[in-house]
Amino acid sequence: MRVIALGVNGAFSTGQYQKAIPTDKLRTLLADAKGKNPDVLLHQLDKLEEAVYQPAWQSNFLLEFDMPNKRGKKGEPYRLLVDCGCDARHALAGTGLSFADLDGVYISHPHSDHIGGLEGFALTTIFNPFYTAKKKEWLGDKFIIDRLIPYDESPFPPSFAKPDLFVHPKVLVELRTALQPGLDTMQGVPFVKLETYFNIVPIGRNAEGVRVTYEFHDRERTWKMTPVFAMHVVSASEEMPSYGISLEDSDGKFVLFPTDTQHMMPPQLAALYRRAEVIYMDCETSPFPSGVHPHVSDLIERMEPEIQKKCFLYHYQGEPKVPDGMFKGVLKTGDVHEY
Repeated sequence: MRVIALGVNGAFSTGQYQKAIPTDKLRTLLADAKGKNPDVLLHQLDKLEEAVYQPAWQSNFLLEFDMPNKRGKKGEPYRLLVDCGCDARHALAGTGLSFADLDGVYISHPHSDHIGGLEGFALTTIFNPFYTAKKKEWLGDKFIIDRLIPYDESPFPPSFAKPDLFVHPKVLVELRTALQPGLDTMQGVPFVKLETYFNIVPIGRNAEGVRVTYEFHDRERTWKMTPVFAMHVVSASEEMPSYGISLEDSDGKFVLFPTDTQHMMPPQLAALYRRAEVIYMDCETSPFPSGVHPHVSDLIERMEPEIQKKCFLYHYQGEPKVPDGMFKGVLKTGDVHEY
């Protein structure tokens, strides 16, 4: 399994603009610089400057499993996006990927920085006839809407024609409400639901009380994905949990993504943290703590040393200043870990 940090910053991070000169323009100028007055060259350099954006992507992770992907692309892994924030498509583009290169997504909770990119994911894949090899075969020479309207088989595309959506049943209820207005855009199709766009795979405790997990194959190993309950927000009238995920392989290795949480709420999370070998830990660095994420001061002052050493920190407003050797590391966008 590969873990790729597509973004590591807080929900509303934006990045910065800096002045830069494109290399092709600079080469042209230097090739013609011989014998020119230095002041003239400096003036020409100033005119070549352009504003270049250096983004600070939200916290999105990409997991890759060495198993057949549902897109039918040989030599490519199964790619699972962990949460899909508003800027997910831009973060993916930074790695040379797009939504069309993904096989599935896991959603932890329905905040914008975790679901704001789902509408784009849904629409760009449903209208892409080549999203999977089997989808093209199923469509034939028909447009997707023309294929759905007759109801000759089902009101929804088959599972092989759309991405997988892994989600806890409780989150699924809120996800339907949040996404329905944006997804109800298929002209002439009378019955449009989340199932139109995604192959929904509920995981977690279902209505019958059965705890459902999911296994990904990874060469000779398997990774079992299990939702992990943690409290994120408690308002005056409602509470919102965030369902992180644990990934345990067939050799017993245990990797934990708590996603957005409050520090050790519920306290029983500590036992899970002690069991994990690696933890991707939400870390707020604002000078005015929001109370809905563990602040870096919580992690430094209140977290057990044995747990600290397992944590890769991410989701910060500014890079956290932490004592040397206290944590496993501070993530940067583009970091890749192999397990």
